Amino acid sequence: MDTTSALEGKVALVTGAARGIGAHTARALARHRVHLVLVDRDAEPLRELEAELGAETVVAAVADVCDLDAVERVVSAGVDRFGGIDLVLANAGMTSYGSVAQIDPATFARVIEVNLIGVFNTIRAVLPSVVERRGHILVVSSAAAFLPAPGMAAYDAIKAGNEHFVSALRLEVAPYGVEVGSAHMGWIDTPMIQDIRADLPVFSSMLAGLPAPLSKTLPVEVCADAFVSALATRKRRVYVPRWIATMRWLKPILSSRPAERVMLARYGSFLATMDHQVSELGRSTSARTAPTGSGSSAGGESRMDGTR
Repeated sequence: MDTTSALEGKVALVTGAARGIGAHTARALARHRVHLVLVDRDAEPLRELEAELGAETVVAAVADVCDLDAVERVVSAGVDRFGGIDLVLANAGMTSYGSVAQIDPATFARVIEVNLIGVFNTIRAVLPSVVERRGHILVVSSAAAFLPAPGMAAYDAIKAGNEHFVSALRLEVAPYGVEVGSAHMGWIDTPMIQDIRADLPVFSSMLAGLPAPLSKTLPVEVCADAFVSALATRKRRVYVPRWIATMRWLKPILSSRPAERVMLARYGSFLATMDHQVSELGRSTSARTAPTGSGSSAGGESRMDGTR
């Protein structure tokens, strides 16, 4: 299928659009002459992206996906401007650092709110238009839906939840001609991963110690291209890289007692070091996404900019 012919003239809503996967996917969609409704809480890079892509084909709105009313206003603006919305990339998200015993509870709650409630709000707001246009929704999950890692319990749980949410939603909207897919990525060189590397030196050591291909980090452009292809072909699942698909089928084995023994042998010292570094850091997520009132040394306004 020719991607441009499949996408040209369509309208796509992208959340977490200011940086990372969201921004690169928006650029790739624009090259296929897709009109864009871009959402993020980080105003400056969002406006820069709007200027880069051209205001004539973009509606860019500063909004928090955790605020349903705000997302509904963005969707209304996009529908008023372009007549409707065909495609959705529910990409906005954040992660956290530290064990269940260590993590700041406000950060744990914020991860759930952004990555699950934010996805619900996005889809709830846009669904009438997508149903009308028999469109396609792509929800960003992760390889973490299949393989949990200590120190990432909130993120692991939510990404598994994203996948199950998609499976239920797919059954609900299939009678209306709407397709729903989930995206599962390994390590992608996004601002989120860059923040983790900067905040937690142990992360780079852990990543380097993983066996290939688990240790490989892919450029964000590779992920964006895969997402564009998935939207064009209405895929049920997209894996970046493709071998991540094997993890879905191996999930029962990956959660077995023998596999857990391997994980414990590899991650035991990693978790203790991570918790120590999180304690010294004074926050359980990046400075950009630390919740207000969490005791974060970063302080300032709570921000969610979806820079995966």
